[in-house]
Amino acid sequence: MSPYLRAEQFIEKLETFRSAEEAQKSLRYFKTGKGEYGEGDEFMGVRMGNIFALAKEFMDMPLAEIEKLLESPIHEVRVGAVSMMDWQARHKKTPPERRKGLFDLYMRRHDRINNWDLVDRSAIYVVGGYLFEQPRDILYKLARSENMWERRTAIVSTAFFIRQGDLDDTFKIAKILLNDAQDLIHKATGWMLRAAGDTERLRLLRFLDEYAATMPRTTLRYAIEHLDKDQRNDYLKLKKEK
Repeated sequence: MSPYLRAEQFIEKLETFRSAEEAQKSLRYFKTGKGEYGEGDEFMGVRMGNIFALAKEFMDMPLAEIEKLLESPIHEVRVGAVSMMDWQARHKKTPPERRKGLFDLYMRRHDRINNWDLVDRSAIYVVGGYLFEQPRDILYKLARSENMWERRTAIVSTAFFIRQGDLDDTFKIAKILLNDAQDLIHKATGWMLRAAGDTERLRLLRFLDEYAATMPRTTLRYAIEHLDKDQRNDYLKLKKEK
């Protein structure tokens, strides 16, 4: 990893993409009003595609510098930080000790990975990729956390396992989260159930047979999205009857 890439350099380059119009769009999109999940977040107004591309240029940034970016109050700067973490975690030549360092940084600074896009941009490879050949107890601790973003990390991280044909943790964590109060957890849980069903349809159907009537409607709608029309209607009917 290059010792010459600095957080300040990344921020300077990111500033060149600043747009007041995009900033206003982001303020609305990420629900930054009082009492909403994004309250207090600041925005430059940089398109996500530009952030991802710039983060790839800086992907060799040392972890200490990435942590400086995570500390920023500006949302796009933190998106850049988790994107660098993701690019490093995806890279086949990243050594095991660096993968552990990325995972440790993610967990230690989860207080700054505090919105759905930050979790979704990095949890799959940084957390799920690292834990694939490690004990996964931490995911169950996260699934029971009072912090919504930690709970979202727990379920989204299992996307990596799903891609390897390993579905057990997805269904177990989904079960823990079925009674969650937050819509953003309902969406993430349904998303992972749908992905698991794309890998092993019968297992999803068995899960739905047991829980469709009682799971949140949003979770159910996401989970059944790739089923045929008659199956979708049958499960929605179970929900209505309940």
